[in-house]
Amino acid sequence: MTTREPSASVVPFDWSRVYARRLAITDLLVLVWVVFGVQIAYFGLDANNVAFSGRLNELRFSYYGFSIALIVAWMVMLRLFDTRDYRVLGGGSAEYRAIADSAARLFGLVAVVSYLFQIDIARGYILIALPLGIVVLMLSRWMWRQWLSLKRQTGAYSARVVLVGSPTTALHIARELARHPEEGYFVVGACVTSGTVGTMLPGTSIPILGDVSDALSSLDSAAADTVVITGSEQLGPQEIKTLSWGLEAGQRHLIVAPSLTDVGGPRIHTRPVAGLPLIHVETPRYAGSKLFTKRAFDILGSGALIIVLSPVLIVLAFIVKLTSRGPVFYRQERVGLNGEHFDMLKFRSMRVDADAELSSLLAAQGTSGTPLFKVKDDPRVTPIGKVLRKHSLDEFPQLFNVFLGSMSLVGPRPQRDGEVALYDDAARRRLLLKPGMSGLWQVGGRSSLGWEDAIRLDLYYVENWSITGDVVILWRTIKAVLRPGNEAS
Repeated sequence: MTTREPSASVVPFDWSRVYARRLAITDLLVLVWVVFGVQIAYFGLDANNVAFSGRLNELRFSYYGFSIALIVAWMVMLRLFDTRDYRVLGGGSAEYRAIADSAARLFGLVAVVSYLFQIDIARGYILIALPLGIVVLMLSRWMWRQWLSLKRQTGAYSARVVLVGSPTTALHIARELARHPEEGYFVVGACVTSGTVGTMLPGTSIPILGDVSDALSSLDSAAADTVVITGSEQLGPQEIKTLSWGLEAGQRHLIVAPSLTDVGGPRIHTRPVAGLPLIHVETPRYAGSKLFTKRAFDILGSGALIIVLSPVLIVLAFIVKLTSRGPVFYRQERVGLNGEHFDMLKFRSMRVDADAELSSLLAAQGTSGTPLFKVKDDPRVTPIGKVLRKHSLDEFPQLFNVFLGSMSLVGPRPQRDGEVALYDDAARRRLLLKPGMSGLWQVGGRSSLGWEDAIRLDLYYVENWSITGDVVILWRTIKAVLRPGNEAS
């Protein structure tokens, strides 16, 4: 693993303020466009002559004035709900939730004030401006997030991190942060037990800046703004407290990384007890209302997609039938929920009896004993099959598997008996949920994923699944299907 050299645009300590100001300007432009756009569309250009009355009949207010007040109040709510706080920028759904919460509270306040003072505001104007404003604000933030993600690939607009702890824990945290540069943590150095200045953290190009006792002085030498404590016997409660006292308030930050990985945010709750910052980690639940909701989501989603895509399914079926000899559909036995077998449907993308050739092809390329049975430049794939696989069109018939209950729209990757036979005890946990048409493996690399990465993504999904997460994965799947990369095959 190597570190990235920060670009020249990195602004230590105040990148978040620069970025937040840009977001504020964009938010204001969005709200002006939405609120006044809805006003003009609803009332026309003569809205200045349209007024609403208050509790006292002689008081009348112009909608232009109300729109301005609404924009100002909305901007205040976005600020109060920390929608531009550096902790929520760049990754996760917290930024979007804060935007939705601020808008909901604002319009709830408008409703209460209107009722108390008997102000007659056009309901259509409010009911259009609210959802439209939320959608356009989120779209604007999403566009900014794409820009920020590109910047963070080079180390810019990120917290500059010094890791403090043992070499083993520091290396573990460094690797996890390197997996997700879009989260905004750029490791610039490490202070580890018995560290020798001038050497590198084993297996990386991260410089060792000293021992754990050198953490504060290393911040200046590395132009860093964040200390991440990865764990060490030398750092007891008093040493960590002393370290936090030495950080410049509001400019430098302290993060304590527990020995937990692959745990989603909704499962984590912090609670201070007797001065101890206790972290509660909920155990995954695979029954009850959550499972019922997931099944309902699968039935409604797959049913709707079958109806909408039925013309496409019919056309693809004809193309497969007319371009190669054999049946339209291909049935393959896969391992599903709790190890039970089911027949997974696909449009046939290979020649007939292709399964009989698999063993010899795997042996020829020297991968007969490895998981994820993939044949490179597979000669069995038909010309039209290459197109179907590139855009995942061959998987559309799996919608019927989902509707009938053997699969889910989102879940772990459906695998064969030979692959399941290679599972260890941890990997077998992926059988606790139904396999999915899509999943983190689909949007995280597909055929380019190694065995360990594929298992890690599936286990993360099984441990942290939620309906909101399923919607996000499906959205990313649509983008992956429309714009397949080289890993699609």
